[in-house]
Amino acid sequence: MTDDSRPAPAAATPVAQRRWSLFATLALTIVVLDQLAKFLVTRALEPGQSVDVVGNVVRIVFGQNTGALFGLFKDNAAMFGVVSLVVVGLIVAYHARSTPSLYLTLTLGCLLGGAIGNMVDRLRLGYVVDFVDAGIGSTRFYTFNVADSAISLAILLLFLAALRPSLVDGQAARPQQPEPASATTDADWGDGLEPDDLPPAGDRPR
Repeated sequence: MTDDSRPAPAAATPVAQRRWSLFATLALTIVVLDQLAKFLVTRALEPGQSVDVVGNVVRIVFGQNTGALFGLFKDNAAMFGVVSLVVVGLIVAYHARSTPSLYLTLTLGCLLGGAIGNMVDRLRLGYVVDFVDAGIGSTRFYTFNVADSAISLAILLLFLAALRPSLVDGQAARPQQPEPASATTDADWGDGLEPDDLPPAGDRPR
C-alpha cells in the first residue's frame, strides 16, 4: 500500500531557474571563448612559435602544458583530466547546496567554465593549450589561457568572500509579513455591529 499523503516535490522557483541559467550560461561562454582562442592559436602557430603583441611584454605563443594550472606538475595530463571531472562535479554540487547568491553564482560559473575548458584539452589532446606569454625580457610569467584566467578570477573572488562574507549577499527569502490590520476594526463598532446598525448620533447614550 502506497502512502499518497506525502507532498509532491516543489517545482523550481523562477529565482532558482534564473540562478542556474546564469551559472550555466557563464560557464558555457567561458568554454566557448577558451576553445575558440585555442583553435585560432593552433591554426596560426606551430608548437613553440610566438608572435609579439605588445613588443616583448605580451606575446602569443603556442604552448603545450602537460601539467596543471600555469604549467605546474608537468607530464600528468591524464591524471589531471580525471581530476578535472571530479572537480566539475564538485563545483556543480556546491552551487546546488550553496546559499542563493549572485556573487557565488558568478564565481562558481567562472570556476566551472575554466575547469571544463582545460579538461576538454586534457581529455582530447593530452595537454592544455596555453598561449598568453607576459613578462619583461627573460623574466616571464607562466603561460596561460582563457580558462586559466577564469579560474584565477574565481579563486580571487572566493578569497575576497572569505575576507568579507558580506559580499555573499544571497539570503533565504524573508517570510511574507502579514498585512496590517484595517484602520477600522470590529472593536471600534462594538460586538460585531456594522456601522449601519448603530442608532443615529443624536439617539446614542452620552
